[in-house]
Parts: sequence; C-alpha cells; structure tokens
Amino acid sequence: MHGWNRRNFLKVAGAVSAQTVLGVNGALLAEAQTSRRIGANDQIQIALIGAGGQGQSDTKWAVQVPGVKLVAVADCYDGRLEHSKELWGNDLMTTRDYREILARPDIDAVIIGTPDHWHKQASVDAMKAGKDVYCEKPMIHLYSDGPEMIEAARANNRILQVGSQRVSSVVYAKAKELLAAGAIGKLNMVTAHWDRNSSQGAWNYTVPSDASPVTCDWPRFLGTAPKIPFNAEHFFQWRKWAAYGSGVAGDLFVHLFSGTHFITGSNGPSRGMATGGLRFWKDGRDAPDVMLGLFDYPEGFNLNLRVNFVDGGEESEGLVFAGSEGMIEIARSSVILSRTPRERGPGFTVGSFTNAMQKSSIDAYLKKYPSVHATGEPPLRSETYTAVQGYSDSFDHFTNFFDSVRSRQPVVEDAVFGYRAAGAALLSNLSMERSAIVNWDPVAMKLL
Repeated sequence: MHGWNRRNFLKVAGAVSAQTVLGVNGALLAEAQTSRRIGANDQIQIALIGAGGQGQSDTKWAVQVPGVKLVAVADCYDGRLEHSKELWGNDLMTTRDYREILARPDIDAVIIGTPDHWHKQASVDAMKAGKDVYCEKPMIHLYSDGPEMIEAARANNRILQVGSQRVSSVVYAKAKELLAAGAIGKLNMVTAHWDRNSSQGAWNYTVPSDASPVTCDWPRFLGTAPKIPFNAEHFFQWRKWAAYGSGVAGDLFVHLFSGTHFITGSNGPSRGMATGGLRFWKDGRDAPDVMLGLFDYPEGFNLNLRVNFVDGGEESEGLVFAGSEGMIEIARSSVILSRTPRERGPGFTVGSFTNAMQKSSIDAYLKKYPSVHATGEPPLRSETYTAVQGYSDSFDHFTNFFDSVRSRQPVVEDAVFGYRAAGAALLSNLSMERSAIVNWDPVAMKLL
C-alpha cells in the first residue's frame, strides 16, 4: 500500500482537527506534446537511470502511483542491476549503457538518479529520444547545464520535473497559503537549516566488498570528470568530491532554496555570499562539511542558510519565515504559525523624566493613541497544521509528474524552476571559491 498522497489526505482532512487541514498547490506551465500518446487509463512505462540509494528510493515511490510500471534500469555497478531485479522482477531489462534504454520506443519516461555531473547529459539525451524526465536535484552541476536542459525540454516538447519533492508537499502548500494571506505581515527574513551528526549523513556510504573495475564501469561513471584510476570511494561516495557532486550546496541547500522559492513565489536571490570549510570529516574529500550562506532577494527579504555535518545532535531540517507580524515555521511534517499583530502605538519611556513631565507625556500619548489601553496588548496567536501520519511528499511529487506525462499539462517544478533553485544554491560554492559576494540575475538566470 502506498503512502498518503494529496488525494487521500484531503479525504480525511474533514474528519480530523482543524489543525491538520492543509491547502493544495497547483501548477502553471506550458502545454507539451508526446511522441507516444498515453490515454488516461494507459500504463506509463518508465526506466531508472542511476540505481543508487536515491534512484532506488525514487523508483519505489514512482511505481506506487497507479498505472506506472518499471521496465528497465541502467547503472554502472553490476550489484545494483542485480538488486533491481530482486526488487522489481527478473523480466526487468538491465544495462550499464542508458542509451540502450533510450532506444526503446515503449519507454515513456525516465528517472535520472545519477551523480550530479551526469544530470545534464542524461536528461538531454532522454528528451531528444522522446522521453519525459524526472531528474534528481540539483538539476545542474555546472551553470552551463541549465540553459541546455531548458532548451532541450522546449525543443523536444518534453516534460522535465526536478526532484525537490517539497514543492509538492501539502505542508509547504499551507505555508505558502499563510504567507500569501498576510498571516505574518511583511516578510523580512527566512532562516533555514539542515544539520546532521552521523557518518552516513556525511556521505560515508558503504563500499561493497566486490567493488572493482570488473563490477563497476569506471570509465562510464567518470564521463566528463577528470580521468583518474579506479577509486571505489569516489564511485560509491561521489558526493564528497566536486568532480561528480555539488557538495552541501547541491545536496541540501537546493532543497531549502526550492522550498523558499515555492512558498514566496520568488525567482531567486540577486546576490549571495558563503563561508564554511572542512571541520571534521577530513578524509580526502574536497566538499565542505560546514557551510553558511546569506542571500539578498529583490522582494526585500534575506535568506540565511546553514548546513552542518558535525552539529552534535540529531538530524534536523527546518525553515522559519519571519515577518512584521509573526512567524511561520516548517518543522518536519508541520507548519507552526505564531502571530503577533503590530502594536497600535509606539509605547513610551518616560521614567527618567520629572513627575510632571511623565504625567504630561503619558496624557499626550493616550490622547494620540486612545485605543491602546482601551483594548489591551495585541494577543499572541499560535496555530499548528500537521500532515496526517504516513504522508509522503515524494509520492505527491511523482503523482504530479505522471499526471503531467498523461495530460501534457505542466509540472510543479520544471526546468526553469529547477535551474533557478540550483543556480542560487551553487552561488555558495562560487562565493567560497572566490572569497567574495557573487551576483546573480534571478530572472535572466545569469551570473553577473
């Protein structure tokens, strides 16, 4: 049985407390066409390209969407191809070369769970082959990837969904609704964090004992990366090196940017700066394990980001939207609204004045602001909205994707949205490399 999706959630919402009722977000993008017409009741056949932990997790959610079948898997490690058959059946086509998958006319869409440095090429090849694409975040590894992926989606009339599932979450949809309704007044600052304190959280993934140039297609894995001798840690722990991954900026910051952009409706920051370094996991990696970022948004608010792989506590993730009249906090599966309406007067500090001046000042104040003491201080109002137990935004994100594959209607997180989120996140890496503030045009999606 699949996890809670948006439809199931809304069915039960009326039967639970008002604190669990969440809004629904929509999608507004351009219509596309497909080379194989898929009817409303036709089965969508998909393939997985990159069957690592994230790729397999994505696929487990994808095949729970009604009318979706996995028929092929491509990966550079034989063990993952074998395990894919253990998971999804011996009739599954498996290959090291994803081009064999793209040559099949019966495959409608692909999930791309490769290392970051393969996202662009695999996505572009798939779209040119007539496949719709669900591409894991970050959409890009290099800034030059973004325009090419956007153009490939446009030129080939393909749907591309980027895999930051929070933009399909009912929790984030509720936060967006509250902000748009003015629940916290004018937004001034967003503070976001993602902290970890474990070896697995710091990407020290297990290397299988059979890892070798025989079981791993090392040249294919490297692709455009520098050519070095086989290295099992680079193959299985690739996030630790900039040649294949994008560090904490591309792995975690991008989720926080995606959520911020979805909730605020912003295209992204106009400039950013970051600092950090390798504080604990000095194991040969070149990706920082601590990163702090500050970003200015044209809409008049700032974003403050933090990722820490050595925080001394349990893993946690959250965003806080601070406004002139309150705060919206997203914590796990809940949205917490704390509202304090603005005071009706500036108040007064007269204790150091003479008694006569104190009385005169207070009398003048009460005459100018007669309602302040008549009604008392503004009340503090706190409300919590929580998704039902078992709710999955990953399921909703794939539901949105496959609905679009069928209808040719737009997805919630297309290539433009994905590029703006990843482009903003990777400003952090550039800022650290340059030891400088980096400017970005969020509308034109260009470095300045």
